[in-house]
Amino acid sequence: MYTHQNKTVIFQRLGLIEYQQGLEIQTDLFNKIIGQKLHNRDLPEQDQKPTDNYLLFCQHPHVYTLGRSGTKENLLINELELGVKQASYFETNRGGDITYHGPGQLVGYPILDLDNFFTDIHKYLRFLEEAIILTLSEYGLQAGRINGLTGVWLDFDNEKTARKICAMGVKASRWVTMHGFALNINSDLSYFNNIIPCGISDKAVTSLAKELNKEISMAEVEEILKKHLCTLFEMKIVSNL
Repeated sequence: MYTHQNKTVIFQRLGLIEYQQGLEIQTDLFNKIIGQKLHNRDLPEQDQKPTDNYLLFCQHPHVYTLGRSGTKENLLINELELGVKQASYFETNRGGDITYHGPGQLVGYPILDLDNFFTDIHKYLRFLEEAIILTLSEYGLQAGRINGLTGVWLDFDNEKTARKICAMGVKASRWVTMHGFALNINSDLSYFNNIIPCGISDKAVTSLAKELNKEISMAEVEEILKKHLCTLFEMKIVSNL
């Protein structure tokens, strides 16, 4: 952990971008932070430069992504059917199994040097979940966790009616994070019918709009979520102008 931690986080709203493009942007920032950390190791403490932190918000066109611990058998449609649904398929380097991204879903990619905050991946995931839980509570929804299942759920204490509203999958190296969370806000939930989400076959998927029976302002959710991330991580979010 650094003597002087940099808790400023540069925020970028990327809009609707292809998954591949989002991954490339993440990877560039991820590698830049790791490069600075490695460079700092060879410098006396007074000459070391603080590492940057980033938070990217975006939406993706219809895409199914498979994490390192997943299996392609959890994708239930073939390439022809993918084309009909104007969806793509991508194998990526995050943790977790298969999930769906699409318009109306808020995807968040925190690219943080955890040496600036705390070096604990378990705590990092719980804080991301907690920020989502607190955000949903402002819409009158009581969300929570299910033991052994990463992400955020409604009716989390009822095995039969539990439904996932936010999926998570991260990668970390040298305490630098990438990938993140996908919160269903105004998502077309029918796309989840083409996969076994996160490899879990007996749980439903939901969205904020479905639960409240109305379309929700994405910008409003973003601001509420950023507020809770700032409180939990004791970070300061600044826009990248």
